[in-house]
Amino acid sequence: MAEQRVTRRRRTRPSHSDTSPRIRHLTSPGTRTRSTPGTRMRTTVLRRPVRREEPDRRTVRTAALLVVVLTAGAYLPSPLYPEYQQLFGFDDLRMTMVFATFALVSGPALLLGGPAADLVGHQPVLRLSLLLAAAGSCCFALADGTPWLFAGRVAQALALGAATGAAQALITTHRHPSARIGGPLFASLAFTVGTAAGPALSGLLAQHAPGPLLTPFLLHLLLLAWVWGRLRTTVPVALAPGRTRARWRPTRPHIPAELRPLFLVAGLNGFLAWAVLGIYLALVPALLVRELGTDDAALTGAVLAAVLICSLVAQLGATRSGTTHSQRLGVALLGVSLLLLGVSGASSLPLTLAAAVPAGIGHGLAFSGAARAVDARTPADRRAGIGAALHLLFYLGSGAPAVVVGVLTLWVPLATAVTWISWSALGPALLLVLATGYLARPPRTPTPG
Repeated sequence: MAEQRVTRRRRTRPSHSDTSPRIRHLTSPGTRTRSTPGTRMRTTVLRRPVRREEPDRRTVRTAALLVVVLTAGAYLPSPLYPEYQQLFGFDDLRMTMVFATFALVSGPALLLGGPAADLVGHQPVLRLSLLLAAAGSCCFALADGTPWLFAGRVAQALALGAATGAAQALITTHRHPSARIGGPLFASLAFTVGTAAGPALSGLLAQHAPGPLLTPFLLHLLLLAWVWGRLRTTVPVALAPGRTRARWRPTRPHIPAELRPLFLVAGLNGFLAWAVLGIYLALVPALLVRELGTDDAALTGAVLAAVLICSLVAQLGATRSGTTHSQRLGVALLGVSLLLLGVSGASSLPLTLAAAVPAGIGHGLAFSGAARAVDARTPADRRAGIGAALHLLFYLGSGAPAVVVGVLTLWVPLATAVTWISWSALGPALLLVLATGYLARPPRTPTPG
């Protein structure tokens, strides 16, 4: 018994090797620790996140600001397409192709940029994206023909495609766990804010500022320079602890087998959400010009921004709802919007604007729900690659329907083409509602026979 008591004392009594340099290194000045044996190490370890909280918040703010500025730059031209069409004399097919070039080119950039950020670090990839975005704005500012517009869209697509995975991983990783809005939803909000701010800002400047086709892009260059300065001082250069820098080579993101069904359904939900939004971004400017006979870019930008404000409100309102419920309700509302577009023939301005409300709300619910559902199952060291692969489906959704509509305008009017697309998308929307609910069903437990 005596030996047992002595052994127990030796185990609870802290040794000098456990308390001296290591404890002093982990404990911040002024931290009080209890002297009860066995509790000192636990107290100091719990204090460590407090020391890193401020730099983490700055990193999240910079990454979100970068996403907003890059996304706004990608959608700055949206209210200006009717003016470009009149100035350079191209048809509806070329207009939709210019719009859709962004989605078609961003795919390879997403597949290359996401894994690159996981291997070489986030800051080099984000710096490259800012330079590409600056090149895109310069192309639009100097444009004197359609090739400049295509070149600008390619540069914008490469910029946002390269930055998407890295920025989303930074926001998700450094977002404080106790924050009311989690990392995935915060990243989704940043994308939506930028998508709304771009058309609203360019429309306002084009209508009321000198140089309507120059001033929006000059302002965007100034914002990019500001983000570049913040990036150098707030985003860490080093990789995450335990990871080493590796040589980058082109590769496709690997989706774990257990994540693939959820990833596919969530990705298709997001694809539909951005497809409906893409139809509005490509259709509304031309419809306003043809129905109202006005080329008021400020009005066009305001209408497009209103759709995205509905999306923002829906995303904020869904912070406490489950990802499955958000996706199913969002896709159902997208179906309602498509039904209204099909019934109206996409030629009635009041019905088109009325259909924009469920389109915006449905986009916010389906988009944020899909992003949150995938992120909850994503390994921490693969966030950039898997996040980029998910956004690949989102970007393809925003551009592919516009390309189809543009091709159809070779044979039928623009309104008829949009009507056909709307009716054809109703069936897939219903199937996605059912598939999302099926994945959420709890597994059956075998009953003893």
